[in-house]
Amino acid sequence: MEALAKPYLMFLGDAKDQLAAKTADGIAYWRPEWCVGQFRLPGCVADVGLEDITIEEAQARGAKTMVLGVVNSGGFMPESWTASLTEALARGMDLASGMHARLEDFPEVAAAAAEHGRRLVNVRHSEQSFATGKGQRRSGKRLLTVGTDCSCGKKYTALALEKAMRALGLNADFRATGQTGVLIAERGVAIDAVIADFISGAAEWLTPENDADHWDVVEGQGSLFHPAFSGVTLGLLHGAQADALVLCHEPTRTHVRALPHFPMPDVGDAIAAYNASGRLTNPDCRVVGISVNTEALAEDAARRYLDDLSSSHGMPATDSLRFGVETLVDALP
Repeated sequence: MEALAKPYLMFLGDAKDQLAAKTADGIAYWRPEWCVGQFRLPGCVADVGLEDITIEEAQARGAKTMVLGVVNSGGFMPESWTASLTEALARGMDLASGMHARLEDFPEVAAAAAEHGRRLVNVRHSEQSFATGKGQRRSGKRLLTVGTDCSCGKKYTALALEKAMRALGLNADFRATGQTGVLIAERGVAIDAVIADFISGAAEWLTPENDADHWDVVEGQGSLFHPAFSGVTLGLLHGAQADALVLCHEPTRTHVRALPHFPMPDVGDAIAAYNASGRLTNPDCRVVGISVNTEALAEDAARRYLDDLSSSHGMPATDSLRFGVETLVDALP
């Protein structure tokens, strides 16, 4: 990805819940030094912990890019955002978006960008062409985070693993596969914007042959157990040809995100399904550990839950941000 001009003003719009602002959340958590503040419209309930400022104040602080840090189903842009986006352009900021829709498809935004000579950057849309997947084994090692549901910690776990592995002297690189990850890493490909036939090929392109001791730490997408997003999950799983999988889970959910009629899967069933699916292109593929988002649990309850999970499934279980990922690194083949 062509680097965005920094620093950023994070636009949270009128997000209806915290998960809707996961792009802003991720950038604010992993790259806070890139951000001057957050801008929220009336009715926004999300908060990524940055100072609330106006667009005028962001300009005074030297903001160079307004990043649309909020996502919505279908990737459309509400009319309520238009005035804020065009004001940012008029105040000398570029716009960067991870939506499925392209910024230039919105006439007022495109006109304002042209008038003020500003860039519109569509992070989700790669200019790279991809082949179909070939399924051929290649040198190097690969770890992929997978999930019992979408939005349950796959990106954060992958980033935490890369950081810990590098600190231990391992040769490791985070490979971003979603718009937030691409914004954090300033490279990668948003897999869910790739035409379905080429998803596994894009994953192969993202994780090419490498040194024998090199680890690609691949950000997972969606879930095999979510009927809306299972297709991108399977394509990424087959293309990444992972040697190791880390299963991500949120223990307080009763159903997959936004679909009350679809219950959460059993962790053991998820481990079995990912092992079986991954072995199509890598016979050695297996889940080596479990990363659990225990934010909703008190510390004692979280530790008991993780101990029970580890004992039940014979592998390490941790909260990657709360308790660290060292046990997951130790479990790598």
